[in-house]
Amino acid sequence: MTSIPNSAGAPRAPLFRLSSERIVLALLAVLILSVSVAPMLRLAQAALFDDGGLAIERLAKLFSRPQTGAAIWNTIHISLASTLVSVLVGTIFAVIMVQTDLSGKSALVFAFVLPLMIPPQVTAMAWIQALSPSGPVLGFLGLSMEAGTRHPLYSKTGIILLLGIYNAPLVYLAMQASLRRIPLDLAEAARAAGAGPGRVLLTVILPLARGGMMAAASLAFVSAIGNFGIQAMLGIPARVPTLITQIYQQINGLGPGALPNMAALSLVLTALTVAGVLLAARAGDRSDTRVDLGSRPLMLPLGRAGVVVAALLWGYLIVSLLLPLSALLQTSLVTAYGLPLTAETMTLKNYVSALFQQVSLRDAFVTSLWLTLFTMGFLMLASVFLGYFLTWRRGPLVRLLHFGSEAAYTLPGITLGVAMILLFLRPLPGVGVSIYGTPWIILAAYVAGFFALALRPVLSGYAQIDRALEEAAQVAGAGFLRRMRDVIWPLIAPTAIAAAVIVFMTAINEIQTSILLISSGTRTIGPMIIFLEEGGASTLAAAVGCLMILGVLALMLLSTALSRFLPKGVLPWQF
Repeated sequence: MTSIPNSAGAPRAPLFRLSSERIVLALLAVLILSVSVAPMLRLAQAALFDDGGLAIERLAKLFSRPQTGAAIWNTIHISLASTLVSVLVGTIFAVIMVQTDLSGKSALVFAFVLPLMIPPQVTAMAWIQALSPSGPVLGFLGLSMEAGTRHPLYSKTGIILLLGIYNAPLVYLAMQASLRRIPLDLAEAARAAGAGPGRVLLTVILPLARGGMMAAASLAFVSAIGNFGIQAMLGIPARVPTLITQIYQQINGLGPGALPNMAALSLVLTALTVAGVLLAARAGDRSDTRVDLGSRPLMLPLGRAGVVVAALLWGYLIVSLLLPLSALLQTSLVTAYGLPLTAETMTLKNYVSALFQQVSLRDAFVTSLWLTLFTMGFLMLASVFLGYFLTWRRGPLVRLLHFGSEAAYTLPGITLGVAMILLFLRPLPGVGVSIYGTPWIILAAYVAGFFALALRPVLSGYAQIDRALEEAAQVAGAGFLRRMRDVIWPLIAPTAIAAAVIVFMTAINEIQTSILLISSGTRTIGPMIIFLEEGGASTLAAAVGCLMILGVLALMLLSTALSRFLPKGVLPWQF
């Protein structure tokens, strides 16, 4: 670094000072551009271009195939129909929780949100076993079918129903925020004019919340498109092709040779996702009500109807949550699939095998654990630094980094997996080493896919910090890293830790991306459910699923117990 002497002979300040703040920003730029932006660009290049230029002939051949058209149509149909189911269920639940005086709301919300934390492949397996034609549930209801009868969930309707139920908590979480912004005086004015609770709901509350409803529908639509677990567990046996299952089957069956065509299908999947987000954003802008955010929501009295409403809600939760999970637990406790649970058939050998005897399961769990812990810790630190720049140092580069992190999170997991394979299939330039087939490619995908998930709560935390404290430390001579350590971190730590917990719960059982990135020597615990089920080890798969649910439930309860140390609303099941 050169200096220019002044007239007195003393050197002036350097022309360019490489401060710690710039170094941190440069490192964040290298990280996000490498694991988020570069894979997306590589995906587009592989999909649209061949060695000879634009791949018009290859793309025309791909999209003229009947199976491609069927996969695209099924994806759109299933996602839209399941979104309608999710919006209906989630909106009803949100209105009751936010706008009525129903008692026992905390327990209801916890139970309603719990399925969202359970891996979708576990949810699908639980429902498959619950509604098995010869299973105990239908037998108890007197609806048993003959052996060999087609499973009722192995159909397009079954996929729609299960996706709709699975994504309903997403709608609730989005709708509750919108409903709480509706001011008390508007609803009270309608009540004073003689409108009953039902009319207030239909003419005041829901019209004012339609922007939130569209945002909720967007979340459900995007989640349904990218939900590999449910689509694979139900759609593959039912022979209902979707884009996400076709990509998985083609890459598994044909190997790297299928990557260009699967990259093209991934672009279609991404386009559908982006279209859903943009349409919802536009609809939300048109319906912006600009109400007073400080107003309290109206609590509509239920009176004697409260008991009936509570019974209906708990009945729904019993059918949608307790029934499939009890069937999953029963399957995990018998010696062979299909046997009734009796004193003679009851056994714990499936749990003993899952915990101590199955080397592949143990290795998969260890791999998932260290990948998740590293991702959680790394993203907690990176999101705190990026959140600082996004809040107080916005510029073109910072906005690009924010866009890169959000775009990678929006991508369906299977699309991100294809992009990672394309980018890292060849040896890394300069080192001559390929990370394809190793845990490191999964780690890169986790960092890219979960960055926005860690960043969003942190940005909410920064919005509550008075920057005067940081500026005072700067005036006093504290450098950037010291200000981050001594001023920012103590204030942002509760939110950052809560974000890390959410990342951990999401990543530990992840399947959407890792299903394409695992190899014979590197497996994670999420896809093992599908492998065990496909291999005929249904009782062992059920035991693994129950252990996953137990782990998620323990983390949720621990987070709830520590919620008093966290900002209100950070945990999605807090009421």
